[in-house]
Amino acid sequence: MSTFNVKAFGTPAADADLKEIQIQRREVKENDIEIDILYCGVCHSDLHTARNEWGGTIYPNVPGHEIVGKITKVGSNVTKFKVGDLAGVGCLVDSCRTCESCKEGLEQFCEVGSTGTYNSKDKHLNQQTFGGYSEKIVVDQDFVLSIPENLDLAATAPLLCAGITTYSPLRHWKVGPGKKVGIVGIGGLGHMGVKIAKAMGAEVVVITTSSSKFEDAMRLGADKVILSSDPQQMKENAGSLHFILDCVSADHDINSYINLLKRDGNLTLVGAPENPLPVAAFSLIGKRRSFSGSLIGGIKETQEMLDFCAKHNITSDIEMISIQDINKAYERLLKSDVKYRFVIDMSTLKN
Repeated sequence: MSTFNVKAFGTPAADADLKEIQIQRREVKENDIEIDILYCGVCHSDLHTARNEWGGTIYPNVPGHEIVGKITKVGSNVTKFKVGDLAGVGCLVDSCRTCESCKEGLEQFCEVGSTGTYNSKDKHLNQQTFGGYSEKIVVDQDFVLSIPENLDLAATAPLLCAGITTYSPLRHWKVGPGKKVGIVGIGGLGHMGVKIAKAMGAEVVVITTSSSKFEDAMRLGADKVILSSDPQQMKENAGSLHFILDCVSADHDINSYINLLKRDGNLTLVGAPENPLPVAAFSLIGKRRSFSGSLIGGIKETQEMLDFCAKHNITSDIEMISIQDINKAYERLLKSDVKYRFVIDMSTLKN
């Protein structure tokens, strides 16, 4: 198969900085779309993967799965897009398409294993997939998303991971008017959860360990803030919430949050703590509560999320960086020193 070279930023090893490298992309085939990448969001999983903190990283590694750009080429069978369209690529670039999950539009749960935008086996080339910290990407049209024109392009990029990661469970658990919803943690995920839950019509309660987050939580749309480090506030609000979206990746006492749920309430975890979280049986069985997890969304639901965000004018709060500052951004990410998502201006790679 014919290929072409593009500039990218990647790392050759877990303990090495990201630097400029050359990678290969396949030439456009009949069902493919070539995208000139304009912006790419920086997800915490980029850092985890680059540093092999979850294991299984293939090197060289080029992260990035919050990609927006402009279409520069389309294959002969492409009907969904045309050259010049704005387009996005999220966490997936392929799946088996034949299993039960894929047939239901839940490609993220592909039973054969979906193909990640980076650090997966490339079905077309004898290499791993490379992500959005690069000039261009070539993707099958079925895994490309249409970007609404009324949204700020750079601030839309994080919707392709942080947006869908929070939208999917909120939609699955039927969050809306009459529901009181807790969002635990105000970071890259949590701040999107607040905005989306509010737009869905729910009463939104932010739960945070830090009193310094109060003002920002209200700015984002929260109706109320609970300081989880205050035992009295936690006691006063016990049994008050229909649903909780837990966006915290650090170790934390999950039972204290489960106790905020009403009877039949659910807590869904979208953060990824390093260690298992002990769950007390009586936190659940006393009020028939449930504890679950959620993973991004399928392509159809991700497009639905983008259209929902366009309707309600929702984007991520971002700090723009140049690709040359990515290693500094990773260090700041470790300290939670960003409000609330870094986005790379990919034109800086072409300088």
